[in-house]
Amino acid sequence: MTAPATTALKTEQPHPDHPHLDLYDTAALVDALVADQALAALAVRAAGPQLAQAVDAAAQRLAVGGRIVYVGAGTSGRLGLLDSVELNPTFSWPRERSPALLAGGERALFVAVEGAEDSREGGAADIAAAGVGPQDVVVLLAASGTTPYAIAAAQAARAAGALTIGMANNPGAPLPLACEIGITLDTGPEVISGSTRLKAGTAQKIALNTFSSAVMVRLHKVYGNLMVDVRATNAKLARRALWLTMLSSGAEEANAQAALAACGSSVKVAIVMLKAGLDADAARARLDAAQGSVHGALAVAG
Repeated sequence: MTAPATTALKTEQPHPDHPHLDLYDTAALVDALVADQALAALAVRAAGPQLAQAVDAAAQRLAVGGRIVYVGAGTSGRLGLLDSVELNPTFSWPRERSPALLAGGERALFVAVEGAEDSREGGAADIAAAGVGPQDVVVLLAASGTTPYAIAAAQAARAAGALTIGMANNPGAPLPLACEIGITLDTGPEVISGSTRLKAGTAQKIALNTFSSAVMVRLHKVYGNLMVDVRATNAKLARRALWLTMLSSGAEEANAQAALAACGSSVKVAIVMLKAGLDADAARARLDAAQGSVHGALAVAG
């Protein structure tokens, strides 16, 4: 009898604690899955120094006009896309400055595209088509860390002068090693062997949230711990913009509403208007001079 094939990847090893998972009662099954997911945050926390390095390096390039380009295949690619699309409503980050490249293209959002993640040519071609250059930050994702599409994209992006940040869930994987900054989220075996949409995917989501949010803080998209560069694109966000303006400035509702109306609903501009006693144009000029920092704009006003 032929022995089964083995893999050195920790993410694909059978979990030693749950060999009889399919025999668990439902309460125990749910508990096992949830408890294992909780370990994802610990894996991200262990990678904190590398994440901090990535944030500082990325912020430098983005401050002078660069883009965050997300690259991945399958679940990892979809997680990158999710992070990219959330930056605009959350931080008013321009959509064109956070493209996402997914192996197999848009069709791969919904169905697996045969062979796409194995295509080195596809990874390199997508980087070239996106016009990646020296100001850009390219975030490459693969749970295994061995995906040919992502590795080739990393090599092409690095050759183009971009900052490359590779995230994978297996120690010693090729993808982080191919990048200028490598981040290993060592999540180990999954409760359901090989299903890296579980805690490996959860760890990637936490790491992406942490990375992009910290970058936006460094780029002055946050005042104190308030999301003051939100875009009021719907009624919920309009109410949030009003609340943030009132909370940050101490203004009454009517005054906050008037300031937002006068400045096109920019919370940051409204705060500076109200706290410094400026009109919209003057407040906007102060913010521009302070590279978008509310603290900086108010310091000039003081």
